Amino acid sequence: MGKARRKEREGIETGTSTDSKLYLEAAVLERKLPDMDMKTLVELPAGLDYNEWLASHTMALFDHVNLVYGTISEFCTNTSCPDMTGPGQRTYLWFDEKGKKTKVAAPQYIDYVMTFIQKTISDENIFPTKYANEFPSSFASIVRKIVRLLFHVIAHLYAAHFREVVLLGLHAHLNLTFAHLMALHHRFSLIDAKETEVLRDLEIALHLSDDSNHESSALNDPTDVDGKDKESESKSHTSDENSGDSKS
Repeated sequence: MGKARRKEREGIETGTSTDSKLYLEAAVLERKLPDMDMKTLVELPAGLDYNEWLASHTMALFDHVNLVYGTISEFCTNTSCPDMTGPGQRTYLWFDEKGKKTKVAAPQYIDYVMTFIQKTISDENIFPTKYANEFPSSFASIVRKIVRLLFHVIAHLYAAHFREVVLLGLHAHLNLTFAHLMALHHRFSLIDAKETEVLRDLEIALHLSDDSNHESSALNDPTDVDGKDKESESKSHTSDENSGDSKS
């Protein structure tokens, strides 16, 4: 068992990619249930309530991200991860109760995220389970915030802990969770482009979008980052999204 794990570790360490891009190596570009059509999975069925559909997928994503992170949490410490980071030196900041941006260690940030989401989805006034209760008018924006924060956790897993994820044999599960989140995002426009760009290369490698060729060329064209996209991003930041920010 020990020898097998050492061989597996050696195989990873002799790869051509840096640790931060280990997730782009062909050997780990697999998904659990690879034949699943993610677009069909997230498509709103006729006659089903839009908010109910978003709620079910949001809770499923939370469960999957929480599960994967829980398996490697012992490797995510204040010492190993003093900052909450994603690929490309992206740093994620947390907003405290007073709206002040604060830099916290990754395990603290993720604990804030998971606590906030658990509290939110358990709130009957936000995620109603009783037939007579209705979703709040702000529900879509709350879902956008939750999905954005879950994306931050996924980004950290890829950037800082993908080696451990592979050694535990969970990379296919993580890739599937990422694919699920991105499919939901593409269908319902849940996250700003500047957030998802840090994993654009993985999205393309996993063939998660129809226009992956266009996106690949756009990555080499800095003019594509400006203009319309930035304008739409600035408009989409609403006052309710008051925790979890990112900067390069």
